[in-house]
Amino acid sequence: MGINMEIERWIRNCLTGRLQRVLLKDELSGWREVTSGVPQGSVLGPILFNLFITDLGTKSGCALIKFADDTKLGGIANLERDRDIIQEDLDDLVNWSNSNRMKFNSEKCKVMHLGINNKNFSYKLGTHQLEVTEEEKDLGVLVDHRMTMSRQRDMAVKKANAVLGCIRRGISSRDKEVLVPLYKALVRPHLEYCVQFWSPVFKKDEFKLEQVQRRATRMIQGMENLSYERRLKELGLFSLTKRRLRGDMIALYKYIRGINTRVGEELFKLSTNVDTRTNGYKLANGKFRLEIR
Repeated sequence: MGINMEIERWIRNCLTGRLQRVLLKDELSGWREVTSGVPQGSVLGPILFNLFITDLGTKSGCALIKFADDTKLGGIANLERDRDIIQEDLDDLVNWSNSNRMKFNSEKCKVMHLGINNKNFSYKLGTHQLEVTEEEKDLGVLVDHRMTMSRQRDMAVKKANAVLGCIRRGISSRDKEVLVPLYKALVRPHLEYCVQFWSPVFKKDEFKLEQVQRRATRMIQGMENLSYERRLKELGLFSLTKRRLRGDMIALYKYIRGINTRVGEELFKLSTNVDTRTNGYKLANGKFRLEIR
């Protein structure tokens, strides 16, 4: 991995000789030596963990995504042999976890079947039959088997409204110099967390998200009787819909200019029907009738 002996000794000295004890109802236990793991909150912790799991799933024939201690395995299973390939990859993950003494929590592992013609094959993690789920929270985003993101929208709106209510109750000032920074820092991030993935496609979803910002701007002194568009202009804000569109355009610009090309090829195709009067960056329009697409 490119770690020389000097760095290895430095890491070893950092991790060895550590002691810990437990505090329970003002009573302290005796000191015990920490024999495994890394100190939580240390800079080295995530790096060492990533090094430890770097060979997890290297033989996988399916798509494997690792994020810290969260692992996802995905594949297309139209036939039984496709199912067998996914099951073999699951078995390899179990073998790795057993040999490295870092076992998966099988009770937390689920299977989600996507697509209306899915065969809904069953899978095992070791000896544990994996439970089928229709909805799961993945890195803070609610995903269901139909890829309808309305539940995620409701969760984002609920969190943002709760924080906005705390600001209303806890902050006496109604000046824009106070409320606008609080809104940008504490409320709007809930409405835009991973929004590139779950960006709403229905007007009703867009309206519910926008309602939170409408409510926030109406709280500011002197803005109560102005229209929403006028309030945004006075406060130097954009609508959430325009902010999402701006983000999409930035991502698209990076793709057509040669940045993030691999990701862009999965999302866009340049049109072959381009005449000499255009700039050569015309995109082909795709038609999708399913929300999962």
